Amino acid sequence: MAGTGINNNVSSKKRSGSEDQWDREDFIAAKKAMKPMIWEDPAAALSNTRHEFGEHGGVNMSIEASATFTVMEPETMRRMFSGELGPDRDFFIYSRHFNPTVLNLGRLMASLEGTEAAYCTASGMSAISSVLLQLCSSGGHVVASRSLYGGTHALLTHFLPRACNITTSFVDIRDHEMVREAITEGKTKVLYLESISNPTLTVANVPELCRIAHDKGVVVVVDNTFAPMVMSPARLGADVVVHSISKYISGGADIIAGAVCGPASLVNAMMDLHQGALMLLGPTMNPKVAFELSERLPHLGLRMKEHCNRALVYATRMKKLGLKVIYPGLEDHPDHAVLKSSANKDYGYGGILCVDMETEEKANRLMNLLQNFTQFGFMAVSLGYYETLMSCSGSSTSSEMNTEEKALAGISPGLVRMSIGYNGTLEQKWSQLEKALSRLNDSGLFQKM
Repeated sequence: MAGTGINNNVSSKKRSGSEDQWDREDFIAAKKAMKPMIWEDPAAALSNTRHEFGEHGGVNMSIEASATFTVMEPETMRRMFSGELGPDRDFFIYSRHFNPTVLNLGRLMASLEGTEAAYCTASGMSAISSVLLQLCSSGGHVVASRSLYGGTHALLTHFLPRACNITTSFVDIRDHEMVREAITEGKTKVLYLESISNPTLTVANVPELCRIAHDKGVVVVVDNTFAPMVMSPARLGADVVVHSISKYISGGADIIAGAVCGPASLVNAMMDLHQGALMLLGPTMNPKVAFELSERLPHLGLRMKEHCNRALVYATRMKKLGLKVIYPGLEDHPDHAVLKSSANKDYGYGGILCVDMETEEKANRLMNLLQNFTQFGFMAVSLGYYETLMSCSGSSTSSEMNTEEKALAGISPGLVRMSIGYNGTLEQKWSQLEKALSRLNDSGLFQKM
């Protein structure tokens, strides 16, 4: 009953040392000639993916925990290392290269995002850094949104220029003319952005940004960590989608993992024995982790709908109470129309909302009450957990940015990011939030409008 094959889009075909890292120009030319992609519900796409059964007929797949794989004949090993035989024909060398269990998770991620292929990594940052190092060589240039996760911003601002001579121009991703002018044809290799930005919740107009980039021969990489199921960047024109699977896809705040979803040619290039960033840098996912995550993907859609539903309800009610709420599901959010036009149907507007308390003192007071007085949520970084997680972004997940960079990104000192959970009932949790706001009002730090 075991499923046959692994992923026909993934192979280990060897590339010559003189070849470019990836056939960027051919890929973009082919993409321009493609017909518009037909929309497919990501939950339906996941359901349509081949189910991998266990070795002895179990309804769950078996875990291939081996680091290395044996062959029946000596000649087979030479053929595997030459690229003649690979995972597309069920031949495996070593789990840093390809592993059957990790490949199965990659197949699911590719279905989720609507890409040809995907491969999963040990963390979200390893997925991001590996993609950028595969697409850019020394002297390369990236154009990136100025509203990014602090770790990504630090990678682009400090590490890549110092270690790799790769520079980045940061832009207001809403200003399409600014994006266009920042791209230097022949030098700029990547336009990098987040579908919904961390933490400011700016929503990127992915179709229009892809048109701008592709007209200049630039690859578009989108971090979709904040919006799995909600948005499908590849279906909107993006070339590569990256994820921190640690967040919503895991859902349990117990796993660190990432994913690269994109064309099979890129994934294969990243696993190349001579030039592949994933193969040579080695951010390998443990197959036991891959198995755990593959069991959580089927109910991701249900979880996302509840995260998003509660975020919209709370954001609406908090706004009525006079709080300065940032949430793209609210009609007064500057990107509400963009998200409404590009979001997948019936999944909502995201499970993150922000409250701008103006000062760090007020932000800390609010979070302290919410955790220690009413038990509404936990003061913790990350997102996608079943409990609500809260952090003051400027002094935590965006602390890698200096004051000027945070101001340009729209991150105020008192910005509280809330990843809305679904534990307990909606009304139970709302009463806890209201109780904290009432106490804050009594202290004089918050006055209802």
